[in-house]
Amino acid sequence: MARCYSADMGKRQSIRGQMVPQCLLLTDARNDTGLERAIRRLPRGSALVFRHYHLRVAERRQRFRRLAALARANGVSVIGARVPAHWRCDGVYGSAQEVAGRAGLRLATAHSLREIATAARAGADAVLLSPVFATRSHPGGRALGPLRFLMLARQSPLPMIALGGMTRQRAARLSSAGPIAGWAAIDGLA
Repeated sequence: MARCYSADMGKRQSIRGQMVPQCLLLTDARNDTGLERAIRRLPRGSALVFRHYHLRVAERRQRFRRLAALARANGVSVIGARVPAHWRCDGVYGSAQEVAGRAGLRLATAHSLREIATAARAGADAVLLSPVFATRSHPGGRALGPLRFLMLARQSPLPMIALGGMTRQRAARLSSAGPIAGWAAIDGLA
């Protein structure tokens, strides 16, 4: 079984009775062909963040059903990004505005202290702060770097999940240096 976090990452955090996953696999067109294998390797208590924005509605729904069934069979939560409420997700992922008032675990995206504060006001349970490192999702984009990420994490009122160029090794290094609730990846887990 793949380990998604280091022993130093500590206990999982509970928010409103919801457990914040320590390891999150984000779906994308790039990792689609390896998702089934990657989901089977995730430790129980991890989460699959279903995005698949590139698919048409009918194809997206069909892909969601297959991946959600596999995730749940393996003890992995299913978090939806821009999915209808009737798709039965364990939570939602997106901007502060997209997660505000939604049911389940609310995971907001942020890139700055201002966006972290906005997520907190919107009622997010945790924040995926990115990009920590350079990433293929945003080639040439400016990364926070580990020091800035840790500085922002220390100032955050919410649990912080590292995203962007993350690998198991980078997550272990970050968690040993500061407050990190978990980590998320597209390529780093697929």
